[in-house]
Amino acid sequence: MARLQGPRRPGVARVLSCAILAGVLSLTAACNGSGAGEGDQVTITIAGPNQWNSDPKSFGPAWDDLVKRFEEAEPGIKVETTVLPIPDFIQTLSTQLTAGTAPELVFNQAPHQPDQVVELDEYLNQPNPYVPGNQRWIEIFNPDQFGPKSGKVRNTAGHYEWVPFNLVTIGLYYNADAFAKAGVQAPLTTYGDFVAACPKLKAAGYAPLAMDNGWLGQGWTYTVVMGMLMDKYFDRWNQFDADGKEGKAAQLTAKSVAKAVLTGDLDPAKIPEVAEGLRLIKALFDACATPNWSGISGGASFVGGNDFVGGKAAMAWGTNFAETSLDAVSWKHSTMPFPTIAEADSPLSDGTPARFGAETGGTSYMIPSTTTDEKLDAAVKFLQFASSTQGGQAWLDKSGGIPATTDGKAAPGLQGLMSGEWFKHPPQVTGLDLQPKARAGKPSYDGYLLGTKNEDETLRKLKENWTTAAKEAAKDAGWTESWAQTK
Repeated sequence: MARLQGPRRPGVARVLSCAILAGVLSLTAACNGSGAGEGDQVTITIAGPNQWNSDPKSFGPAWDDLVKRFEEAEPGIKVETTVLPIPDFIQTLSTQLTAGTAPELVFNQAPHQPDQVVELDEYLNQPNPYVPGNQRWIEIFNPDQFGPKSGKVRNTAGHYEWVPFNLVTIGLYYNADAFAKAGVQAPLTTYGDFVAACPKLKAAGYAPLAMDNGWLGQGWTYTVVMGMLMDKYFDRWNQFDADGKEGKAAQLTAKSVAKAVLTGDLDPAKIPEVAEGLRLIKALFDACATPNWSGISGGASFVGGNDFVGGKAAMAWGTNFAETSLDAVSWKHSTMPFPTIAEADSPLSDGTPARFGAETGGTSYMIPSTTTDEKLDAAVKFLQFASSTQGGQAWLDKSGGIPATTDGKAAPGLQGLMSGEWFKHPPQVTGLDLQPKARAGKPSYDGYLLGTKNEDETLRKLKENWTTAAKEAAKDAGWTESWAQTK
């Protein structure tokens, strides 16, 4: 395993060598800003899912432009892109990281051991060369999203191991023409309103909510619903701060969740809101989701995107990246937050509004620990360029991006997803669909939604998976507390 030996200024040795040669042999033409001369080009590959379109070969023109501009700024480095299918990228990258065969930059959502990727702490404490006047790379980011204040951006060992190029938020896109035809008034503000609107949309000839067999549509619905119902337990389970020390955090950290699970305080069978959340989600899927959704391939920018963009579905889950996919449609569209579970919708609701916030789970990449020497230097440079305004702003503008930095600007057209409680306040209780590494990206409740598993079976499966995942986290992090010493 290659270990990070400290921050290296990429290409310094070569730059000095070029300066000496220039003085002795007048070979200045061989020197350039990347530290590589002609015939000394380094190639790195970035591999991840296509979050913007269904192209199996490219992340799209905006991405290609970003890569082109980087290569122009660093002519000694060539960047290749490997597009991985949405349903398979997690398993593919996790397997490669374990086998030591991963490319130089990989999407950060792949399950892995901390020692399988490069720790970036020392790099982040050095200047970003693409940001004039910057002293510490970490300081260009929004501190609420990426920095010491956030408990979700470091691994279980307490280290930074990936860099965000943007932030992501999600929401419901809707066909305004379909709503008008069905006599449905937008936005749908309560869960009951949402479910009640679905028969009207069906009668107007539309699938109410586009859905597919990917984990995003199921996972986002589950996360938002459970976040509303479980908010009341936040103070009880909030045991550790962002550094893993006893204290409080703005959101439940992985360590707080693991302790609640391993001590039995967070038991799906004993917390009634878990079963209630499953019932609410199933009611929505039964009334609203695309028929035979489990047989439809997972989408990219939209969940069930073909049906929605094609005008067959009235609503779809989508990220802020999805906005650009609607440029050519002939019908009017808009966005709205997911509706709130009102007290009239469930006896276990306390009125906590639906929330998602802006998360660093957008486009974020890390470097496998098998990446060394010139390729490591080149990979760090690409992370620095893509996360800077100089490198990334044009890409944000064209891809529907929200900046992770304090000096960037959000792409136009996202106002419906970037207002109120939905955007400003992420849920305090997140991460309650814990999955063991071997099951990453595979929901524990899809059988329940399809009617092949009953409630008790699903709750037992949730407990089994949560316990295994919590034990894995405790082992990876080396937590020494007594509750973490489990076999």
